[in-house]
Amino acid sequence: MPPIQKAFKFTLILTHNQEVLINKTIGCARYVYNHFLGLKKELYASEGKTLNYNACSQQLTILKKEIEWLKEVDKFALQNSLKNLETAYKNFFADLKKIKGKKGVGFPKFKKKHGRKQSYKTNLTNNNIQVIENRLKLPKLGWVKFHKSQDITGKLVNVTITRTSRGKYIASILCETEVEKYPQVTQNIGLDLGIKSYLVTSVGEVVDNPKYYRTQKRKLRKAHKKLSRSIKGSSNRVKAKIKLARTYERITNLRNDFLHKLSTRLIKENSIICIEDLRVANMVKNHKLALSISDASWTKFVTMLEYKALWHDRIVQKVGTFYPSSQTCNHCAFINPLVKDLKLREWSCPNCASYNLRDVNASLNILSEGLRILTAAVGAPDAIYACGELVSPELVQV
Repeated sequence: MPPIQKAFKFTLILTHNQEVLINKTIGCARYVYNHFLGLKKELYASEGKTLNYNACSQQLTILKKEIEWLKEVDKFALQNSLKNLETAYKNFFADLKKIKGKKGVGFPKFKKKHGRKQSYKTNLTNNNIQVIENRLKLPKLGWVKFHKSQDITGKLVNVTITRTSRGKYIASILCETEVEKYPQVTQNIGLDLGIKSYLVTSVGEVVDNPKYYRTQKRKLRKAHKKLSRSIKGSSNRVKAKIKLARTYERITNLRNDFLHKLSTRLIKENSIICIEDLRVANMVKNHKLALSISDASWTKFVTMLEYKALWHDRIVQKVGTFYPSSQTCNHCAFINPLVKDLKLREWSCPNCASYNLRDVNASLNILSEGLRILTAAVGAPDAIYACGELVSPELVQV
């Protein structure tokens, strides 16, 4: 398997001058993005033409001669800002080709000074980026200290500096590295994701839903109230805003920690993981369940399973959205329409009289259907390709 790209995140310890320069760089990158977005829109409105990345890059060189403060910051940050604009345009036009009603990418928008994400990216060239122990060398900034929470392995590619809502500065160091793969295992598993329980497996394990947003809701309400009652422009408002951001950050960190630990354990213990292909965007339209569904972060969890499966030669097989996993009896395949009612948590099959727990039954059906799809996709294989690697046929046990 070729080297993969993996990011290592660390909190920076900055001097006052370094903090000022990072803020300037973020501001300059935003200015360049907005300037050329406006230029492209004006050119298209007047002449029906557009500017590609190379044309914008040439004009950026001229712009830096006219505006002196653009020279103070890292040049790679400005170039990457133009690349982001080019990517935004490409994503927009690619999205137009999708089926009507399934579009999710809009036309590029101007970046806000107080937007949620404030960052810039710099690239490795001629050893302008280096890491020695707990110090990071960056263009223009020089050596910066950081809180070292893990070892950095592999070849450096680029670094993204992000300023969070609470005023912390995070360095995301992207490296090309080799991953030490987990030992091969033979167990296959089906997962039924839910709200009451986060997931139920086909072997009967129930993982409780921590519901981090709901447990912190009282603190959030209190922080929002304090912010809304503070006077605009006052130092108390700044403190209230930071406290609110800190609460949201804690919720995100707790949730990410839970998802990473759970996904890593499942990948380590199982060879094939079958899971339902949930359409979360449609599910959150139900206003009664929207908050709980968003709090669960199923999409992020599935994404973690997929990329970790790629690293460790596992398979994540999705089952169709409309497959009636909860309604189908796993013993005789009888479909019981009464189980559409979410309040019905256990039922006896009218056909074979077998007793079924709703979530365990669904996970067993998801496992069976996922293995059927996987086997049908490769016929009667001597080996199944998983993430580009050969996997022994004994692993597929229907």
